[in-house]
This record gives sequence, C-alpha cells and structure tokens, in this order.
Amino acid sequence: MSNRILVFYGSYRSDRMGIRLAEYVVDQLRRRGDEAELIDAKAINLPILDRMYKEYPKSQAPATLEQLARKIKAADGFIFVTGEYNWGVQPGLKNLTDHFLEEWFWRPAAIVSYSAGRLAGARAATAWHGTLSEMGMVVISSTIAVGPIGQTLSADGQPTGEGGKALEQSFPRFADDLMWWVEAGKAQRQRKAPPY
Repeated sequence: MSNRILVFYGSYRSDRMGIRLAEYVVDQLRRRGDEAELIDAKAINLPILDRMYKEYPKSQAPATLEQLARKIKAADGFIFVTGEYNWGVQPGLKNLTDHFLEEWFWRPAAIVSYSAGRLAGARAATAWHGTLSEMGMVVISSTIAVGPIGQTLSADGQPTGEGGKALEQSFPRFADDLMWWVEAGKAQRQRKAPPY
C-alpha cells in the first residue's frame, strides 16, 4: 500500500532553483511507490494570513483552503523543502503552513533544506524543526541539506557533481526513516483515536 506524502515548497522568486529539489523529492518518492504530490505555495498563492482555515464557519472557507485542508488531513506524512532567507525561513512557505493547525496533527514531517551557499539552508531547517513540532507534527531526525543548489541539480532536475552524488546517496535512508514514522503514525491512529 502506498503512502500519501505531501511535499511543500515555498519560494515565490522568479528564478527559483529550489523547485528542482522539490520536484526531485516528489519523483524519488514516486519511484519508491509512494503517492507524492507537490504543494507549491506560489501556485496556491494564499493571501497573507488573516484568518486560519479553522476560523471560518463550517463550509465557508475559500475553496483553495478547503481543498488544501482535505489534502493535508488525508496525507500520511509531509516533507518541507525550504530555502534559507537571511538565516530564516521562506515567508511564502511559512504563510501557507500557518493557515492550518489541527489538520497537521499526529503525522510525521521531514525537512529538506537548500541554499545557494555551502551551509545548504541549515539555519532554516533548524527553525522549521521547532515550528513544525509546535504545529503538532513529529519531525524526524533525518534531514537532507543541499548546497550550493545550482551545482547539485541541473536545470532539468538531474543530480550533478559531488553534491548530486551526495543527494542520491542520502535520499534512500532519508525516505526510509520518514516511512518508518509514517507507518508508526498510521498504526497508532488506527489503534487509538487522537486525544482531542
């Protein structure tokens, strides 16, 4: 049985390079037999947070929020592909995630970070760990950090150079770790109803 994994990506920039990494992650998950879908914050284009999904009267949230809430609730796990902006998280991805809360609960999340430099988005990954935990997700310890992104994946998303080799070598273990937590979460949710 395949697992339903949502891969979130948040850059709004014109010449986004991280989309290569997000698409690579989706492709690799599908090759493993999982049902993976890319959720691109720029394509969804939610307004700056004014009202969370749960704050709308039942069935009165905008259609985009309703559709995304259904996808999040139906997912078995999440991967957040994040760039690093000035030592912090991408505002587009943060804005998208903040529209929801209970919808994330009791599912595992994994972080894939990148940057144009050699630190590979590590500071953004660290910030996301606490944020996702606070939102009710179990954040797995395995991470992937890619940098410089422009030297790791070609324009058509193929791994290149030493960075590309490292990405190809690290992805299977990363995915295995996430799927262990996905299976544990599914078993626990089937065994016992969430506490609230």
